[in-house]
Amino acid sequence: MLRRMCISLAVLAIAAAPALTVLASVTSSADASMASTAASTATTLTHHSGQVLAVKHGFIHGNIHNGGTAVHLVRPGTAGAHGGTLTLNATATSTNWSGYAATGSTYTSVSASWVQPTGSCTSATRYSSFWVGLDGYNSNSVEQDGTDTDCSGGRPVYYGWYEMYPNPSFSFGNTVRAGDTMSASVTYTATNTYKLVLSDATQGWSVSTTQTLSGAPRNSAEVIIEAPCCTNGGGILPLANFGTVHLSNSVANGSAIGTFSPVGITMVNSRGQDKDTITALTSNENFSATWVRAS
Repeated sequence: MLRRMCISLAVLAIAAAPALTVLASVTSSADASMASTAASTATTLTHHSGQVLAVKHGFIHGNIHNGGTAVHLVRPGTAGAHGGTLTLNATATSTNWSGYAATGSTYTSVSASWVQPTGSCTSATRYSSFWVGLDGYNSNSVEQDGTDTDCSGGRPVYYGWYEMYPNPSFSFGNTVRAGDTMSASVTYTATNTYKLVLSDATQGWSVSTTQTLSGAPRNSAEVIIEAPCCTNGGGILPLANFGTVHLSNSVANGSAIGTFSPVGITMVNSRGQDKDTITALTSNENFSATWVRAS
């Protein structure tokens, strides 16, 4: 599924260019059903294996100013809803991201593990993504891979994907099930070259792809839960009820992500209400996110 990460902060200070658009393809009959149902919500969906969808990941999206120009902003130090409980230097709120983002350095690798959460679905089509990535927090590129728990026609849909924005992203194609222990990593291996790996310890498979992207600054590393975009009006899609997802072994540049004093991000709606909540880091690398509302 193609997704766009849209961060929208209550107080804005540091400008960042448009970050990334993640594209992932549908590969199973369940995915195809989900995509068909989603057509009334999302824009320009296509539903065949290997094709790009118009549901977007990974884009930092700020408020609209100056005749509709998107200003993409993040402010470390913004008081978030959980600023008193997080073990980090800064907190932020976002309309579609939650999790942790390490900044202030050059990053060559990021990885994390999670148990694929079970979607609790109604008849509404909804989306949730779980991924690791380099860039995207304050840059106009992103290198990322992860999984989705989406809802279509009253049933959950699970799949894994990778993306190198501004190039499209694609489904890995391997079967993902609720309760599977997933691991994802992105590693800068040579000039403009990245290796992206997604593994399922429960089912015993691991897939990887080597991709190239020139000019990426590698100035952030993230472990993220996301409500992607876009509705026909360009807004954030409703967040699928994933219950609680546990993320562990969150590592950047070979060290626990907490050692970089990462920004903790809480997902909120336009009224400032939590769409999910995140816990403090334990052992500098483990945390959980719990769904609160779709939008």
